[in-house]
Amino acid sequence: MITFFCSLIALILGYVFYGKFVEKIFGANPNRTTPAYNQTDGIDYVPMKPWRVFMIQFLNIAGLGPIFGAVMGAKFGTSAYVWIVVGCIFAGAVHDYISGMISLRENGASLPEIISKYLGRRYYHTMRVFIIILLILVGVVFVSGPAGLLSSLTNNSNINYWIAIIFVYYLIATLLPIDKIIGKIYPIFSATLLFMAVGIIIAIIINRPELPEITDGLVNRHPNAENMPIFPMVFITIACGAISGFHSTQSPMMARCMTNEKYGRPIFYGAMITEGIVALIWAAAGIYFFSPEGQTFFGVTDNATINGNAAAIVDTISKKWLGLFGGILAILGVIAAPISTGDTAFRSARLMVADMFKIKQIKIKSRLIICIPLFLIAIVILIYSMKDTEGFSTIWRYFSWANQVLATVTLWTITSYLSQNNKKHAYFISLIPAMIMTVVVVSYILIAPEGLNAHHTQSYIAGIVVSLCCTASFFSRRAHRIRKEKKEAANLQVQSHPLSEN
Repeated sequence: MITFFCSLIALILGYVFYGKFVEKIFGANPNRTTPAYNQTDGIDYVPMKPWRVFMIQFLNIAGLGPIFGAVMGAKFGTSAYVWIVVGCIFAGAVHDYISGMISLRENGASLPEIISKYLGRRYYHTMRVFIIILLILVGVVFVSGPAGLLSSLTNNSNINYWIAIIFVYYLIATLLPIDKIIGKIYPIFSATLLFMAVGIIIAIIINRPELPEITDGLVNRHPNAENMPIFPMVFITIACGAISGFHSTQSPMMARCMTNEKYGRPIFYGAMITEGIVALIWAAAGIYFFSPEGQTFFGVTDNATINGNAAAIVDTISKKWLGLFGGILAILGVIAAPISTGDTAFRSARLMVADMFKIKQIKIKSRLIICIPLFLIAIVILIYSMKDTEGFSTIWRYFSWANQVLATVTLWTITSYLSQNNKKHAYFISLIPAMIMTVVVVSYILIAPEGLNAHHTQSYIAGIVVSLCCTASFFSRRAHRIRKEKKEAANLQVQSHPLSEN
């Protein structure tokens, strides 16, 4: 368990030291007025206490991701630890903090507007449609899971009944002011999710299971290792807990409620590190679960569970290690987390559509005009996914890939922002993760069964080539901008000191 606890300490130290470094590079200014005060509307721009904003942000970005993703990523072995720690500190938390702070500086601007300003207008229309579709998919994938669990907890009642109830809640939470439902119940849900993680880590300490160490090597322990290489599969399987583009769609909501820029590091960087800790804990539990000793300890005989049904694994681990009461609370946490992520996904989609068409959101009628079409699209997708057993799994895989594509685009946007704002060579803190994630998303869609199922080596080469092309484009645009700025500065200097007539 040495590797596990060293990874846990590394995440905490990452927040303390690297988080402070990133904050300094960005230049947080506690004296600037935030949008919560200068654009207060009582609906979306509402000043909130920092601890409440943190709890909402944590629950918004968490959902099932750091639990289900980490459990499924545990199949790959200790490489899951490495990706969670390195990805969270140097990619995910940087991604969340700077994208959130840019939104704060841009009066709570949504991600498409930020991409348009710092990456180029030509990307604006494509990315805003892509992001809205992704948010609708988030709402869809975070309906079926909790509805199924609620059905099983109520003696296998009709799952459609629970789906309908969850959608009604989504609509209410999306329409009402952010401080009426989200601001009040999210902190409670966040506490439930954290309780799960604390309970599992205590169980790990008490039971002292045999966990693989980093000294054993990064052996791919996946049962289908030949077709599921660690790179890039782990990077897609474990998104929340390492890096997730969905987070950058949620941060603007909290940027509209923050009362001071100094809270940016604990809210944005800190929430991501907290999610990384949750993912690390569940990855450790998952690694033990998939080991022969773990299968014996948990008394697993059901093939569906052994083959990787994430919900069944979480249910089995929680009840065995936390007892009946703890297991029920844990399952409720697994229900609350995805539902809370789903409703904020729809809320973000509403805000983006409102920004797109310049529709003021003060009147509930204006909010309904946007919400109804979004929910109808989600229902159609959900009905399609429920037609066969593979429908939902396919949608989830496409969502996971699209999620990391968005994270990659956001990292390139952050890199451009840092470069444009005269941060010297500070843009390297996001440039390097952007280059790596570009290789990940390109090689994944080429290798994956739901992609082109191409040869691994060729896919890696293609990913590297695309990443290098993106990097070359960035430096070319940067050089052009610097030349343009120098020329404009020279013209201003000439105008300020005109030559004498003599």
